[in-house]
Amino acid sequence: MYPQQIIDALRHVRYPGTGKDLIESGMLEDDIRISGYEVSFSLIFQKDNDPFQKSVVKATEAALKTYIDPNVVANIHVKYISQNTKVENRKPTIHAKHIIAVHSGKGGVGKSTVTSNLAIALANHGYNVGLLDADIHGPSMPKMFQTEGCRPVSVEVDGRTLIEPIEQYGVKMLSIGFFVDPEQAVVWRGGMASNALKQLIQDANWGELDYFLIDLPPGTSDIHLTLVGELQLTGAIVVTTPQPVALIDARKGVDMFHNEKINVPVLGIIENMAWFTPAELPENKYYIFGRDGGKRLAEELQVPLLGQIPLVQSIREGGDEGTPIAMQTGHPAATIFDEIASKL
Repeated sequence: MYPQQIIDALRHVRYPGTGKDLIESGMLEDDIRISGYEVSFSLIFQKDNDPFQKSVVKATEAALKTYIDPNVVANIHVKYISQNTKVENRKPTIHAKHIIAVHSGKGGVGKSTVTSNLAIALANHGYNVGLLDADIHGPSMPKMFQTEGCRPVSVEVDGRTLIEPIEQYGVKMLSIGFFVDPEQAVVWRGGMASNALKQLIQDANWGELDYFLIDLPPGTSDIHLTLVGELQLTGAIVVTTPQPVALIDARKGVDMFHNEKINVPVLGIIENMAWFTPAELPENKYYIFGRDGGKRLAEELQVPLLGQIPLVQSIREGGDEGTPIAMQTGHPAATIFDEIASKL
């Protein structure tokens, strides 16, 4: 199951007092949690003596079984407008020495490619590495790690049912892509996306990690604020190309993390697609997107430049084939990611 199925099912349940469905009435709290066939969420009523409360709850349970699966077990909590409807925060189960967010101001600059290769490079150094694909609307890690057909299982740990991350190439990984139909777009409200992300953080068996990398969605949104609220980030990495249009958004990304409300150190900038080098002319450099834009931005903002990555065919092929180039020890492109991991 995934949250959108629950939302769609609740559109078939109408509140007798108005004739509107529960979603249209705004009665569903943004606190959906899913574990196998078990689902929990809250319904919000105007007052504690609402005469339709019991009938609505029963109709909701029936709708879940009818429109999703007969085996669904629903734990429906009832809340009232007069109560504080905030979800109680739970301490995350992440035990990591360093939690690092990888961010880009705009899409298409190779943030996920950088994150996947950096995770493997750190694992090659002997570290225990976890990777969370937090790009809810465009998850790409399952393809980049050749795990598209994998489905995480549940495990019992200290009396809790947790999601077991998929382990590939020495990296523990979770992605929303494991739980949704890859052919369908993920169309969720911001609260739904944030809660799905919280569940992948809080309810997963990550174990003891040295590095926990988070592949953020591009731009700035409430998902970024959710992560800052849920986790004590060690710092952030901003990925950009040298192109002026990309640099404008990269600057905003650095500013977001430096904002006093977020206050996360920027560990450095990575300039991706810094130049093009054809395989048959390995010594040649063609500055297709401009030259040293990321380097100059790092100097201007007084943050480290962690590395410049060329635009080479082998890096692209590695991501598309699910075998990131960082796995090929000794390859010139793999060496670049190894050097970035060492600086980090």
